[in-house]
Amino acid sequence: MHPTRRTLTLAAVLPATLVALVAAAPASHPAAADTDRHGSRPTIVLVHGAFADASSWNGTIRRLQRAGYPVLAPANPLRGLAADTAYLRSVLAAVDGPVVLVGHSYGGAVISGAAVGDSRVKALVYIAAFTPDKGESAGELAAKFPGSTLGDTVNPRSYPLPGGGTGTELVIEQAKFPRQFAADVPGAEAAVMAVTQRPVATAALEEKAQGAAWKTIPSWALIATADKNIPPAAERWMARRAGSHITETDASHAVAVSRPAVVTDVILDAARATR
Repeated sequence: MHPTRRTLTLAAVLPATLVALVAAAPASHPAAADTDRHGSRPTIVLVHGAFADASSWNGTIRRLQRAGYPVLAPANPLRGLAADTAYLRSVLAAVDGPVVLVGHSYGGAVISGAAVGDSRVKALVYIAAFTPDKGESAGELAAKFPGSTLGDTVNPRSYPLPGGGTGTELVIEQAKFPRQFAADVPGAEAAVMAVTQRPVATAALEEKAQGAAWKTIPSWALIATADKNIPPAAERWMARRAGSHITETDASHAVAVSRPAVVTDVILDAARATR
């Protein structure tokens, strides 16, 4: 943007003193600085799953940033697969350059749909996640193999739908959350996670995937072998079907919280492959 035009545009919306400070400051180009700092490194976009929030990526974010990667961890609405996929696409539309898309749990289904047809997504990473094919739902994939005890720990509750009526969402009982979701996370931290968990609409787990980006985009998968939400056998089966590069670790469903170094290593493997 031309400097004079830039100042005039700012003057329309900012106080005069602030405009003066902006005009007096040395010229800078944040986008160019980012390019210099990160080079051709992709932006890592981290998508959390059900019963979690973006803070579950904190340990991974710190490590990725230290490694010099730009990172984004949006809030996943958890309201419905089609709606959540559309929301993630809108987030990706604002990202410049190549992307490595990472999904945990139900977030795997969301990234699989959002990456369809997006040439900027260079790799998909599934962290203890669903990897559905077109026409499959997260719920049916979780039931494909024995081992999940999630159904014994959740309570349904109603919430209002924007167009009227009510929907149903699921929340894990706080007392049962640590053992079910985060058995290898320190007790005090797991208790906080139980309080801050994001409920998931049953529609999100029941909706069938409309696409499967892993069929055309290289993928990596981390299997949490002590997972009680998604049976490890299901994670392994989906990863093999997708032809993913597979890593396994002895961890709960909350592997991003309990094993952030392992999660980061898998993501970095995918990111380096894109270069």
